[in-house]
Amino acid sequence: MGPHWPGGWCSSLSVNLNLSSVTPETWCRSNAFDATCRLQCSAGATILQGYVPSAATRAMGEEETRAGDLPEPCLAHAIALTSPRDACRCAAVSPAFRAAADSDYVWGRFVPEDHRRAIALHLHDAGRDRGPRKDAYLALCDGGGGGVPVDVDGDGWCRLWLDQASGAKCYALSARRLSLPWEDGDFCWRWAPHARSRFGEVAELMDCSYLDIYGRLPVAVLTRATSYAAYLVYGIAEGHRGLSFPDQEAAVSLGGRVPAESHHRRSVCLRPDEAEARKFWGAGAVIPYGVGGVHVPRLRDDGWWEVEMGRLRTVEAGEHEAPGEDVVASFEVVGSYPKRGLILEGIEFRKLQ
Repeated sequence: MGPHWPGGWCSSLSVNLNLSSVTPETWCRSNAFDATCRLQCSAGATILQGYVPSAATRAMGEEETRAGDLPEPCLAHAIALTSPRDACRCAAVSPAFRAAADSDYVWGRFVPEDHRRAIALHLHDAGRDRGPRKDAYLALCDGGGGGVPVDVDGDGWCRLWLDQASGAKCYALSARRLSLPWEDGDFCWRWAPHARSRFGEVAELMDCSYLDIYGRLPVAVLTRATSYAAYLVYGIAEGHRGLSFPDQEAAVSLGGRVPAESHHRRSVCLRPDEAEARKFWGAGAVIPYGVGGVHVPRLRDDGWWEVEMGRLRTVEAGEHEAPGEDVVASFEVVGSYPKRGLILEGIEFRKLQ
């Protein structure tokens, strides 16, 4: 339940504070009339609004109410309507703002409603459920720490963490959740434990001719009005083959259609190797790595490689999404030839930075 708003406090609020610049409290003044003023978040949304008495009004003895004079629950309720980044900026304004911005009420509001039970269990098991909720929130932002095991559609094998600045939900799908190729009725992947995997096991490609990988996630579990990118997370085993060239493609589709942010299927390369590439492109070929060409992977701090598969933007607040709609991230190696040595950890959907 939200805090009580005492009558008269918010109607006489006198503050004009832009949180994106973290300036001290600046007061709207007017000698002729009462001026309207607002407390805004960095995205431009008004979270508190009131008026400043004119000189004539002040001459009659009416005093201004400064933001620091407001009860802490009133400030906390307003700050909770912004974002974690804005809450931290508010804490730099004054002691009164700091007390409200660091309150359990504010940081509890930044925890997603749809996974509260799984998050509470995760924090309890980690011994992080008894301290300030701000510390608990920050613990949920460590995607490299494995994230929170959640069940988004009954299949399990999914981890959640939060983008620290915005609170947007990010997900990692285990290789167990992905659609992997079969050939001749025999599964061409080997499941094996892996010390670096947050899921405890990975899928290693033993041998196949056609390689295509698909991962699905309900759009409804993503944070609204947020730009996301999908990433294939993987490693390369010794004795690998067929993972450099020829063409490899990736894409992100939303309910069967390609989002405007993706434009088209993109060319990617899991293991850039110019010597291997020239076997297919010719000895004098210039390999089109980089912007506008082949998207190459990067080595992460946790030892895995990742390559961006595509992008999408979720529906804006107030808009309706199609019920049961999925976002699908796909990867395909074009061409029939032997392939092996891909160690698949999963697919991640993260807020685009």
